[in-house]
Amino acid sequence: MNGTILLVVSVLPIFIIGSYIYKKDKEKESKKLLLKLFFGGIFSIIITLLLTSVLESIFPFFSIDYENLDLIELFISVFIGVALIEEFSKWIMAYQISYKHEDFDELYDMILYATFVALGFACLENIMYVFQYGMFVAVIRAILAVPGHVCDGVFMGYYLGLSKIGEVNNRKDLKTKNLILSILIPTITHGIYDYCLFTQNLLFFGLFIVFIIGMYIYVIKKIKKISSLNVKFIKKNKYCPNCGHIVDGNFCPICGRKND
Repeated sequence: MNGTILLVVSVLPIFIIGSYIYKKDKEKESKKLLLKLFFGGIFSIIITLLLTSVLESIFPFFSIDYENLDLIELFISVFIGVALIEEFSKWIMAYQISYKHEDFDELYDMILYATFVALGFACLENIMYVFQYGMFVAVIRAILAVPGHVCDGVFMGYYLGLSKIGEVNNRKDLKTKNLILSILIPTITHGIYDYCLFTQNLLFFGLFIVFIIGMYIYVIKKIKKISSLNVKFIKKNKYCPNCGHIVDGNFCPICGRKND
């Protein structure tokens, strides 16, 4: 098949999803910064390959083909050898490029930043897979793999945003907690995604469909809710540590959590 067509179908879902996330931002972020984050996502693949190589050299177990592993071994291999390494690599880029950036002053900003890192990673990965396996894989990845990476990026950005709120309000406990969650949650969602697919089991495939639909719905709702807040990080404001909304009383008006 024509290489130009394959390139277009590889990049198109990246462009569509990126445009949607960007348009939800009421106060537009620097395109230069977003481009830097996107290429940071591409570079994170190199970090992933390096970390994977080191892990496999130290623990040869992680180089064993998935079909030769039982369910428990597969779980360990997928969650640590794939999900944790990939999400940590993306996290490094999102944190280093944008966490201390002067434009990062709203919760939705970091969702946008981390998503663009995820899109950079997904873009290069998509091109490699599509050029190797063709149009059918392009369609499947446009529906599953690319949005999956984006969902992981949304989770990562959300908790990095809550961490920033903790930092601005001198709450080291909330900062540390959410920094950990910014790696842990996307690692879990990524791991579940891969594990359900790699088991090649009908039951797990059914669980995968339920999981992916539920995650898509949740992430879309989260994007709509957080993008509508449009609230700057100000020390005098009191933020809900659960969802980031400003809290005036004893309970958060958005998620209902009791204010500490």
